[in-house]
Amino acid sequence: MTGGVQLLAVGAATPSWRLPATEVGAAWGRAGGRGQAAVCAPDEDTLTLAAEAAGRALAASGLQTDIVDGLWWGTTRPPFAEGPSHAVLARAVGLSHRSGGALASGSPHAGVEALLAAADAVGAGTAQVALVVVSDAIVPGLGTPFEARAGAGAAALVLVSHGGGASLGPRVTRTHPYLDRYRGDGEAVTRDLYDGRLFREEVFLPTMRELGEQLGALDVDRWSLPDPDGRLGATLARQLGAGTPASAAVYETVGDTGAAAALLGALGALDAAGTIGLVGWGGGRATGITITAREPVRGAVLVADAIAGGRTVTYAEALRARGQLVSSGETVPMGVPPQSAQFVRGADEMLGLLGARCVDCGTINTPPSIHPHCISCGSAKFVLEPLARHGRVHTFVVNETMPAPFVAPLPLAVIDLDDGARVMLQVTESAAALELGGEVELVMRRYAHERGVPVYGYKARTVGTEAR
Repeated sequence: MTGGVQLLAVGAATPSWRLPATEVGAAWGRAGGRGQAAVCAPDEDTLTLAAEAAGRALAASGLQTDIVDGLWWGTTRPPFAEGPSHAVLARAVGLSHRSGGALASGSPHAGVEALLAAADAVGAGTAQVALVVVSDAIVPGLGTPFEARAGAGAAALVLVSHGGGASLGPRVTRTHPYLDRYRGDGEAVTRDLYDGRLFREEVFLPTMRELGEQLGALDVDRWSLPDPDGRLGATLARQLGAGTPASAAVYETVGDTGAAAALLGALGALDAAGTIGLVGWGGGRATGITITAREPVRGAVLVADAIAGGRTVTYAEALRARGQLVSSGETVPMGVPPQSAQFVRGADEMLGLLGARCVDCGTINTPPSIHPHCISCGSAKFVLEPLARHGRVHTFVVNETMPAPFVAPLPLAVIDLDDGARVMLQVTESAAALELGGEVELVMRRYAHERGVPVYGYKARTVGTEAR
């Protein structure tokens, strides 16, 4: 049992696109197919989803980011295969450069590993406030049965030593050195199960029954259960006498979200008092843990809205976004390499969305690195501060011709932020969603992926769009 670990707030995020199972089946000459899978748009990935979910959890908590002691992030696909994935996310979320934590990856079990590592830190007293984020965006093999269910999403939890509305309870872990879904070195896609029947009868169900029965002795009210093939989740629920698991609706709406599945399936059920049993699996491991809510957890009531919505896309659009359908020809390289001094020195202001407020006249100058003097009074005395994340469209333009990797038409908008700053940003939707004076919010997005390096910044998203 993890003593003294409270859950204060939660948040969730899913990408902008939805791929119907029927669309995938039709492409391969297969009839039928149920549900849909959430798919990342070209400017979304595991980090942008994680940043959005974390922002919502922190907003629901009411805490300032500077008191968060660490970030624990679980994902099978960190944006840098070897690089500053954890540091980039921590800075994007607004955490202090002194914050700790860890990055767990390597299998879908990484989400539960991040949760338990953060809980252990809080339980041991080495952290008072811990931010847990789990996110994934699975790229399945073409033509595999898993392809229609491979989704994307993120969940975030704020753990505290006291003051939360829910408590983390006992945990149970079982290991089995079986080879389930996996991705080899240098491979872009996740391979599906080789022998589904063997996996079902001799690995998955026996392991899950043993684990579930132990958790079930704790009077679990709702469950978040793994569902590797769209049927095993319901089978396991029947064997445990669990009824319809809380995770079933999430799988139906956004598909299998890998490392995020266990937590994402449980968060919505925390909007009422009760005990949730969540089970994560992958990489030869399965772990269950209980969360007992004494009252509705902050942010839980908003989880359903974060999962709903999204624009229906074609199979071809999804393949292009995942990088599985690539046009011929060379892309135009960025004028400034991602590893350059300009990126290194400007990383804080780009990821933290900082502006330079003039001490003498109060004007906010953006971006700070290219304004050594105030644009209003000429002063050189500044104070760096985070910019507002909400504003209104001052004006916009649509570029009809853009070099790769950008895709035309590309809307650009000048935004007047609530704090008085003015910025020019790309827009996540088409120009049809824009209007002068319209409300927008700023969201983290991936601008490019060059020389093996993802480059992140902020874009404007119109308020009230279905994109989540």
